[in-house]
Amino acid sequence: MKNYDDVLKSRLDDENYRKLSAIENSRLHKFVAEYVQLCDPESVSVITDSQEDIDYIRQLSIRNGEEQKLAMEGHTVHFDGYNDQARDKDKTRYLLEEGVDLGDRLNSIEKSKGLEEMHSLLSGIMQGKQMLVRFFCLGPKNSQFSIPAMQLTDSAYVGHSEDILYRHGYEQFRSMGDCDDFFRIVHSAGELEEGVSKNVDKRRIYIDPDESIVYSANTQYAGNTVGLKKLSLRMAIRKADKEGWLAEHMLLMGVNGPGGRRSYFCGAYPSACGKTSTAMIPGETIVGDDIAYLRPINGELRAVNVEAGIFGIIRDVNPEDDPIIWDALNKPGEVIFSNVLVKDGKPYWLGMGHEIPESGYNHGGEWFKGKKDDKGAEISPSHKNARYTVALAELENCDENLNDPAGLPVCGVIYGGRDSDTSVPVEQGFDWTHGIITKGASLESETTAATLGQEGVRVFQPMSNIDFVSLPLGRYVQNNLDIVEKLDGEPLVFGTNYFLKDESGGYLNGMHDKRVWLKWMELRVHGDVGAVERPTGLIPEYEDLKSLFKEVLGKEYTKEDYERQFAMRVKENLAKINRIEKIYRESVSDTPQVLFDVLQQQRKRLEEA
Repeated sequence: MKNYDDVLKSRLDDENYRKLSAIENSRLHKFVAEYVQLCDPESVSVITDSQEDIDYIRQLSIRNGEEQKLAMEGHTVHFDGYNDQARDKDKTRYLLEEGVDLGDRLNSIEKSKGLEEMHSLLSGIMQGKQMLVRFFCLGPKNSQFSIPAMQLTDSAYVGHSEDILYRHGYEQFRSMGDCDDFFRIVHSAGELEEGVSKNVDKRRIYIDPDESIVYSANTQYAGNTVGLKKLSLRMAIRKADKEGWLAEHMLLMGVNGPGGRRSYFCGAYPSACGKTSTAMIPGETIVGDDIAYLRPINGELRAVNVEAGIFGIIRDVNPEDDPIIWDALNKPGEVIFSNVLVKDGKPYWLGMGHEIPESGYNHGGEWFKGKKDDKGAEISPSHKNARYTVALAELENCDENLNDPAGLPVCGVIYGGRDSDTSVPVEQGFDWTHGIITKGASLESETTAATLGQEGVRVFQPMSNIDFVSLPLGRYVQNNLDIVEKLDGEPLVFGTNYFLKDESGGYLNGMHDKRVWLKWMELRVHGDVGAVERPTGLIPEYEDLKSLFKEVLGKEYTKEDYERQFAMRVKENLAKINRIEKIYRESVSDTPQVLFDVLQQQRKRLEEA
């Protein structure tokens, strides 16, 4: 490559060169120059934190057809390609040096080979397009939690999504000087056909964890392209491992208790398992619904939301079950809908509680009821993994401490997945170690449409983070166990399960019962209620739940309900221990011995029961 400054001067106009030069960071300049040369865009736009620049991105996304305006002011819709509707786990790979082995669990490719392939795909990929140079901050600004991040993309939709989801970071980059500790992302939607990525067979998402770089090509779906989301989570987990903190796939919320008390909880749930709906429960406050950084600070576990917005699954969002997000999606304001059905400028989605039109426009193009794709499969009006993107500030229950640079004190950690036959609705671990191992490291969940592949399969989901853990799994589990050594007291650990079913396949709990489980957990962390000891943990006492159901939901909670929901399913729990132990023994060579010890102790208690 020619001198990088010469490249920048020759490819950027005066105004954009001035904006980039205002950031005095040689590593950043070299990076931009390298990919300007490789991707060969027609023009380069450096986007600052100014409202003028942010508005430009919004308008560009409309102008180039990536988004279309809807009838309500500020609302737009984006469509990904028919075969580009979810995270592509198979084509998401780590770039690892030859000889580095992080286990079969991680999908990887030898680094030099992967870079050669990716650079071949990126070569000339932006010809005729505009490259956008973006700057953001993961976590609150001016905080020990902050991680600066930059993204190069040719998609205004991706840029617009990031403007809603993340805190802007141009000024932060300007102030940090020639620091080289920041995340870098390169993305191109590739060749477009009717406005969507054409060559999805060449879709690739490669992560270089050592250099903290994400590469993404020939895809538009935000989970594959918004590099600051789950792709950066993988890099943050590596950074946290080196520095002694945790990067987790967790919500962060405030639960209001007696006397004006507010207690903060983190919670890990796989996609479509109730994480966002939990974070958005009426009467409580939301700090974040997806990714949290947790640090031991002055003997206390504190956490922040990495993001400032929500990229949520819209399926089943309706006014009865999700009143807060429903309100945000049905008033004027900045919202991006993706892969829903549109009719007369209005969005429609599955489970919205309203009648869906029999024709319209969706991710498959012009749509009518009964339409089938080229494989003979019926096309649903709205995709099962359709999404909305909205700023947290648009929600009436957004916590006022969202951007607190000191983070928020964590008093409890919750793990929950889709489990139809084993786990009770809510249960406390005996202590931190027992909770992390039996609720977190042993988490399983039945699959949904949020990732490519078959639905309804029970999948091993430790900490709800298995897809993103970028280091040996045993070490990651040990990091979670060790974090309390730096704390003056242990937060409580809970397991929840909203999806327990009866013999006929019906759910044993209502959609709103999670509000009661949260209130019980809030009381437990302060020692305000007792609990019943079981072989697998501590469950609520019936009288406490009876009072909470009446107080919180205004409904009767019978002893029969309690006994059905909290029955000790010994056979199923023993089978789960056998499954989990087998996975760790056969697939995780560095599993901490304490995990096997705790599982064996739980097995013995269950057998005695």
